[in-house]
Amino acid sequence: MNSIDTLNLDTRSLITFLTVLDEGSVSRAAVRLGVSQSAVSHTLDRLRQSLGDPLFVKSGRGIAPTQYALRAGPHVRQILDDLQSLSSGPLFTPATAEFTFTIAANDYQRDLLLPGLLRTLRQEAPGIRLQVVPSGIPTADMLRKDVCDLIISPHAPEATDIMQRGLMADRMVVFYDPDHRAPPQEMADYLKADHVSLLFATGEKPALETSLNTRGLTRRNAVTVSNFSGLPEFLRGTDMLATAPERMSDHLLRGFAWVPLPFDFKPFTLLMLWHRRYQNDPAHRWLRNQVNAVAATMNGLHD
Repeated sequence: MNSIDTLNLDTRSLITFLTVLDEGSVSRAAVRLGVSQSAVSHTLDRLRQSLGDPLFVKSGRGIAPTQYALRAGPHVRQILDDLQSLSSGPLFTPATAEFTFTIAANDYQRDLLLPGLLRTLRQEAPGIRLQVVPSGIPTADMLRKDVCDLIISPHAPEATDIMQRGLMADRMVVFYDPDHRAPPQEMADYLKADHVSLLFATGEKPALETSLNTRGLTRRNAVTVSNFSGLPEFLRGTDMLATAPERMSDHLLRGFAWVPLPFDFKPFTLLMLWHRRYQNDPAHRWLRNQVNAVAATMNGLHD
């Protein structure tokens, strides 16, 4: 028997072989495949050359498979099943999966969404470990170079290979300690007050600061911190103001009073960002769905 010419084998040829084997007829196989009988015969001829076996021989008015064809049938079927599984992505079972999933998120997004995600993982996928790193103002390279698997941020890099999905809306409001000052009533009150402000550790200014500078306005930043978690202790017991996302009133800035900003500033959307190469990865898709499910349980903004 000749050695198998694997270069002359392809998925279509193997499907044709199995169809003839199942139907026991070239003509019925042609109908099932939607091709001509001559096309099926030509494919069988190529397979005979490649495999070094007649595969099917005449038997009365029909054909019969050779012993080689009968033995090869289950193997060919398994090969095609494996190829189908490969095209669908590797199997993923949350309960038995074991790996580390890295999410880039600043402390606001981290504290808002990721404790809920961790609770889901501990219940449904205890072998998946969660690693959280700061995102700052995220860049596309963080995802391209596998610094992280997922980013949660209101800032989306402008790149065609970065996918995104909106999670929830939020808006910036003005927090203050009601035991030590009245709320700012208008823009002048806001600008003359001392502020606890934010400057990301990576050096980027928040969009609010940039918006004020664009309008030619400047506020008095008495103290600047590198993340939102630094706000409450500096704000408590003072007459200062802190501008932060409204949803922080439910956790980090609980107990402080707040009022809307005294100027127009668009609400923002928290986004989930990932690289296109993970778009159809079953494990990545499952984790994205869990993050989205946590976000969906959040109440709307306060009236």
